[in-house]
Amino acid sequence: MKNTGVSLGTNFPVRYQTARIKNLDIFYREAGSKDAPVLLLLHGFPTSSNMFRNLIPRLAGTFRLIAPDYPGYGLSSMPDRKDFAYTFENYALLMDGLLEQLGVDRYSLYVMDYGAPVGYRLALRHSERVQGLVVQNGNAYDDGLLAFWDPIKKYWKDGLPESRAAIEFLVEAKSTRWQYENGVKDKTLLDPTTWTLDQIGLDRKGNVDIQMDLMYDYRTNVPLYPQFQAFFRKYQPPTLIVWGKNDFIFPAEGAAPYSHDLKKIETHMLDTGHFALETHGEEIASRIEDFFIKQRSRAA
Repeated sequence: MKNTGVSLGTNFPVRYQTARIKNLDIFYREAGSKDAPVLLLLHGFPTSSNMFRNLIPRLAGTFRLIAPDYPGYGLSSMPDRKDFAYTFENYALLMDGLLEQLGVDRYSLYVMDYGAPVGYRLALRHSERVQGLVVQNGNAYDDGLLAFWDPIKKYWKDGLPESRAAIEFLVEAKSTRWQYENGVKDKTLLDPTTWTLDQIGLDRKGNVDIQMDLMYDYRTNVPLYPQFQAFFRKYQPPTLIVWGKNDFIFPAEGAAPYSHDLKKIETHMLDTGHFALETHGEEIASRIEDFFIKQRSRAA
């Protein structure tokens, strides 16, 4: 494991590190006391751990935060598709390997977008280790796969090259920016470097095919939804939902069903889009602190 730098903070600096997991370099950001409850931050498409850049120092006095980049994203390895299968199962296995290397055997999950199936697959492997959930526009129910997913579902169904080509627009610069801006009322709150940085990653040679592989593999998550829901019902992890209600990708319909399976749940529908942290970061951070403090006091 190598340390690649330190970002100065008041009490707990953010550290930028790389771990070697299954012959891949997995970059991650980390902050907080080693003795604090762990919150694993799992990013979505098309971003990286950069989406948590403001949340990490904000919560570092309360949690030990770990935010990895998946292969093909951010600063982690981007192996050739011939050498590594870009699947959600492989991502979950790598996250499991990272936690094992870091000596973490109890944690809460912050899941967003792609982070939801990665995190929930991890939860199926080690259900007893999951202490809580924070869900930001992350799906586990058929109700949440609406119009945005129609062309992707077509590709799932026929697997044809022309169906694959028809969704390549999702990795174009205008689509990346749209993901940040859609559903946001005050766009001056958005930092343009976010979609600019994401696009640099997407524009790397070979990355379009990586993203299309992942879009196709997302179909394997849907049959697992009943297992995810069974995990919710059996283990009842305390769950905070902070959902951008104007999101077209994972719309508000995907948030409501969580309350059917979870008893210790608190839901906040935020007046924003897909990347809710960009506009409502302080509110989300405060709600996370308040929610888990309440849960600990009830357990005491």
